[in-house]
Amino acid sequence: MNEEDEDRFESAESLLARKFEYALQLKNAIRRLHGCESEYAGREEVMETFQDETVWNGYVEIFNISGHQQATRCHAWSWAGEAHKGEPFMVVLELPPVDSPEAAVKAAIMQEIRSAREERKRRDALNSQTISTDDPTEESES
Repeated sequence: MNEEDEDRFESAESLLARKFEYALQLKNAIRRLHGCESEYAGREEVMETFQDETVWNGYVEIFNISGHQQATRCHAWSWAGEAHKGEPFMVVLELPPVDSPEAAVKAAIMQEIRSAREERKRRDALNSQTISTDDPTEESES
């Protein structure tokens, strides 16, 4: 084996190790978030667009799960959404209407939008309470 072949072998080996570690991290997230054991079943590339703009593009890992009362599969991937408060992985159970990796991504995006709207409403409500209690036009009785 020459040096070039050795480098190629090491690159393939490190890539395989990273993929294995990623799958383990997703399995741990599935266990932590849904209390289920899982078995890797494959992956699918998903690109979600809205009004001709790509809103998400990546690989969704598919797992068969055991220990859940209704779901037998789930979809998982790395996630950088703000609504997840530091949770680096998204795990979506395959329950209606979610029946594919594409549907899982759509459901996650819709949940992200709902969460952002709720957070905005909560902040707006807090801000309006602060404004009404700090109203300088109200006279205080001495």
